[in-house]
Amino acid sequence: MAIYESKLTGRKEVAEGTMEFILEKPKDFKFRAGQFFDIILEAKPGAEKKTYVHGFSFVNAPYEDHIAAITRMRGTPFKNTIRDLPLGTPVKLDAVFGAFTLPKNESKTVVFLIGGVGITPVRSMIAQATHDKTAHKITLLYANDTRARAPLVDELQKLAHQNPNFTFVPVYSQEKVAGAEHGRVDAAMVKRHVPDLASPIYYLSGPPGMVRAMRELLMSIGADEDNIRTEEFDGY
Repeated sequence: MAIYESKLTGRKEVAEGTMEFILEKPKDFKFRAGQFFDIILEAKPGAEKKTYVHGFSFVNAPYEDHIAAITRMRGTPFKNTIRDLPLGTPVKLDAVFGAFTLPKNESKTVVFLIGGVGITPVRSMIAQATHDKTAHKITLLYANDTRARAPLVDELQKLAHQNPNFTFVPVYSQEKVAGAEHGRVDAAMVKRHVPDLASPIYYLSGPPGMVRAMRELLMSIGADEDNIRTEEFDGY
C-alpha cells in the first residue's frame, strides 16, 4: 500500500446522524470501485491509533475528481476530530485495500443486499458501472429503519433512472414509504425481486449481524455459497 497527501475540502450531513467528508484526490490516484482506504489525521503524542486512523469505503467512483467517505457520527475521538477540522486541513490516505468489487465478467447478474452505511462501496460500484455503461444486471435491496436515516437514496434513484440495467429497491423497517418495500428483508422479499436465485453473485454489506443474517437467508433459499461476497461495517 502507499501513503498519499490529501486535504479535507468539504463535509455535509447526508442522513440523520450521518456525514459525508470530501477529500482532495491526489494526482495519479487509482482504485477500483468498491475498495477502501484509511484516513490518517495528525496524531497527538502517545495517542492510540484508533483516535487518528479510520478505514472508509470509497463513496466516489474512480472517474470522479474527488474522494468521499460517509460515516455514522457516533462520538468517537476520530469522528469528533474530523467533524471539527477546518476545511483545507492536510490529511494522509493509506490506500488501497479490498476486493469487494464488481465481477469483470459483465454477463454476471449482481444482487446487493445492503444495510445502512454499507451502501458506501455499492454507490461507488453502481456509479462507475453507470458511467461506463457496463452490461452488468444489478438489483439493490437497500435496508434502513427510516427514510431519514438512509444516506444516498436520492442519488441511487437518479442512477436507476440513468441506468436501465440497475433496479433500486429501498426497504424501510419502521415506516411505510411510497415506492419502497416495508419490513425486513426476508425470503419472500428477495424472491419478489430476484426470480433466479441460484445464478447471481450476491454482495452483502452493513452491520455484522445483518450480513450474517442475509448470508443465512440466501443459503436457505438456494443461493450458491461460492457466489456470496461480504463486507462487514463494524463500529461505523
